[in-house]
Amino acid sequence: MQVHYDIHHLPTFRQAVITVGSFDGVHLGHRRLIRQVIRLARHVRGESVVVTFDPHPRYVLDPLDGDIPLLTTLDEKIELLEKAGIDHLVVVPFTLEFAQMSADEYIETFLVKRFHPRYIVLGFNHRFGTNRAGDIRFLRWKGAAFGYEVSEVNGIRLENETVSSTRIRQLLSKGDLSMANRFLGHPYMLSGKVVKGEQIGRTLGFPTANIRIDARSKLIPPDGIYAAYAHWGGTRFEAMLYIGRKPTLDKSLDRVIEVHLLDFNEQIYGEHLSIDMVKFIREDTQFADRDALQNQIRMDRKKIRIALEDDARMAGSRKQDQQDRVALVILNYNGLEHLQHYLPDVYRSAKEAGVSTYVVDNGSTDQSVAYLQKEFPEVYLIQLDHNLGFAAGYNHGLMHIDAEYYFLLNSDVALGKGVFPALLKTMQDDPEIAACQPKILDDRHRDQFEYAGAAGGWIDFLGYPFCRGRVLNRTEKDLGQYDQKTEIFWASGAAFFVRSELFHQFGGFDPQFFAHLEEIDLCWRMKRAGYKIVCDPSVHVYHLGGGTLPYNAPKKVFLNFRNSLIALVKNERPLDILWKVPTRLLLDYVACILFLTQGKLPLILSVLHAHVDFILTLPLSVLKRRYHQKEILAHRIRQKPNLKGVFFGSMIWDFYLNQRKTFRDIVK
Repeated sequence: MQVHYDIHHLPTFRQAVITVGSFDGVHLGHRRLIRQVIRLARHVRGESVVVTFDPHPRYVLDPLDGDIPLLTTLDEKIELLEKAGIDHLVVVPFTLEFAQMSADEYIETFLVKRFHPRYIVLGFNHRFGTNRAGDIRFLRWKGAAFGYEVSEVNGIRLENETVSSTRIRQLLSKGDLSMANRFLGHPYMLSGKVVKGEQIGRTLGFPTANIRIDARSKLIPPDGIYAAYAHWGGTRFEAMLYIGRKPTLDKSLDRVIEVHLLDFNEQIYGEHLSIDMVKFIREDTQFADRDALQNQIRMDRKKIRIALEDDARMAGSRKQDQQDRVALVILNYNGLEHLQHYLPDVYRSAKEAGVSTYVVDNGSTDQSVAYLQKEFPEVYLIQLDHNLGFAAGYNHGLMHIDAEYYFLLNSDVALGKGVFPALLKTMQDDPEIAACQPKILDDRHRDQFEYAGAAGGWIDFLGYPFCRGRVLNRTEKDLGQYDQKTEIFWASGAAFFVRSELFHQFGGFDPQFFAHLEEIDLCWRMKRAGYKIVCDPSVHVYHLGGGTLPYNAPKKVFLNFRNSLIALVKNERPLDILWKVPTRLLLDYVACILFLTQGKLPLILSVLHAHVDFILTLPLSVLKRRYHQKEILAHRIRQKPNLKGVFFGSMIWDFYLNQRKTFRDIVK
């Protein structure tokens, strides 16, 4: 991380993705912002930039109330931000002159002129400019003229409270270190220089380092004994921290901060020491004599070792407090009827499972947005300006959602019992699983598999997709014949559970697909990198199917035929493309003959249109193939692709000529 203090001599940032704020404490909410900055910077191959202020704006704007205790000194803030993994930190001197800039000036002469941002990432309540006149809506409005986009990040709630620096100060001031650390997402930090004290601790058998904190504004928690870690010389030591006035020893009126490093005996006067406060052990107490104090310190040390052992065990689970584990994400376009019918039960199921619900609205022109805002204010709403299709709509929406897993769900899907915990467990049990799906049944006929995914997708050697439970347009009854959890080739976009990191690393859905087969293309890329795709039929969902666009609609036929050819060019081996594409084109013309016998002339035109568009965009598909190949090489876990879910025969031949109408008949 590069730190810049002179805003008049900043480097020229490449595709800068920036966030601006005081970041006092660098707490969970801040870290959610920062992760979004890093994610977007990777997406646009740019640089992540955090802009902060020194001194804290409150000291300048409200000097009469300038005694606000700060959670972090500037050096501590720099240390925490560096650990977050950003590229650049810009420290801006906060002055009255700077504070008096209008919202317009702030955007034009500060944000745009200094940083030339590609994205600006801000919290939901961010204000700027004189009298805090500017807000995110104004920033977005100005973005059209200056060529940047704005990403708004929702706050984090823990224990039914919004995480904020103010709330953390309150918790620390009343001695609730445990909850404060949860809100911070890391142990509260004290740091300073080791200075000589009275060396009384050495005579008790517990030598201590006296810490002098130079920042008068630093918040010091209440007096007492704390379990802690001390960082010195690049090494972390278990430590016993004391804050107080030593009532047993000298009844000093001066408050001291002393730390005893367990299993350590070196002179470190003049050295800088950083302390992570882990757990409050007991209040500061006056004892009858030195012996009683010495005995108590021995007991304190035992408790501290136990507390630090517990902390080490909890470290892994504590990490998950930093972001949503699962985000349920529904893409909506003019789907008011589906939202009214399906969302109440879906939202209730998600809430019971502790899952946040998001709706990405694709520029709807019906009353969808008004309905969501009125009936479901708890649902996070991400509004896109116009209809970007399934692929690009999800890509844009997911860039604004911070979660370990995304569960992409069509708006016309009802959930069976236990979907969230079952799919989450499937993913957690095997880190090589990139995506999974439940069993997908027809909401009109709940004993029947549904077209869009059934019990998991396969492809044949020519790249034609089919499913366990559905071959071409023929679906089977669910008789439990596909109830075993198994690897598949592709998971349905109607109920697509995916690791967020891998979704972004592999470039998300291809926007050119617009809708249909984009999930097959993404799964194909993941499989080429060695990852697994799985169906867990122990849980199921009910999909209306064709709710947005009927399966035999000419537009859907066009997208299916065109996108299937594009996916083949992007993912098949180069030599195989040379003969498979002509074969596929020939078979498509055979399909046209079938449509002709059925009197479906519009579908014939759709196929011909698909071929023309495929040929015209072939150079683009080849370029994308090269681009995705770099992603696959960078993130693959095996040298060879994972071919589970590939049928090395012709599904078309078996279906029409061999009269094999079910998956079990074809894949024996």
